[in-house]
Amino acid sequence: MRLPPSRSGRLDALRGAAIVWMAAFHFCFDLNHFGWIRQDFYRDPVWTWQRTAIVSLFLFCAGAGQAYALLNGQSAGRFWRRWLQVAGCALLVSLGSWFMFPKSWISFGVLHGMAVMLLLLRLGLARLPDLALLALATLAIAAPQLVQHPAFDTRLSNWVGLVTHKPFTEDFVPVLPWLGVMLLGFVATRQWPQLWAGAAPRPLVVLGRWSLSFYMLHQPVLIGLLMAVQTLF
Repeated sequence: MRLPPSRSGRLDALRGAAIVWMAAFHFCFDLNHFGWIRQDFYRDPVWTWQRTAIVSLFLFCAGAGQAYALLNGQSAGRFWRRWLQVAGCALLVSLGSWFMFPKSWISFGVLHGMAVMLLLLRLGLARLPDLALLALATLAIAAPQLVQHPAFDTRLSNWVGLVTHKPFTEDFVPVLPWLGVMLLGFVATRQWPQLWAGAAPRPLVVLGRWSLSFYMLHQPVLIGLLMAVQTLF
């Protein structure tokens, strides 16, 4: 099988589209936080379904990216450098959220979940055949609906995902069910790498390739701008 190019513009563009959607979502969230609009981001389906779709896109792309990297023979060193960046940014998100939301700080958000799931995928699951991975993806997605236990309701254990209620936090992306979405992206790309062949909009490609930097910077910039406008008016 001929190897695909080292990067896929279409995959980067899909990640870039998720970044744009996320930034728009967070801008609305910030407007609500500053009292400029009144929306329930925690219960209103208009917002909760958007969040689910955005997180799904990110994790699908993360799984697809791992399959693409393995098809290209990505070295262990390159994987670990990127993983350390994701894990380090997850810690910064926890610190920043504790400063802004001390009662609902983020202990296991999307970057935390991604760091753990990438480890599971790279260090073991990627060796399994696609049918086994599809079965695991189905089990992962179904598990939180089938099994919940109070033992998983603490900050030390809720990262698994088998909670009896959603914890009071600004972001929560546990391993279950979200590992299932990452596995679907991995299997789809390993089976059909040609899905990501072809041209894509350049601005979205660039955003997708700098997605982690954009993710870390966009909220401080948006909040800073809104604070400046609030001070002026």
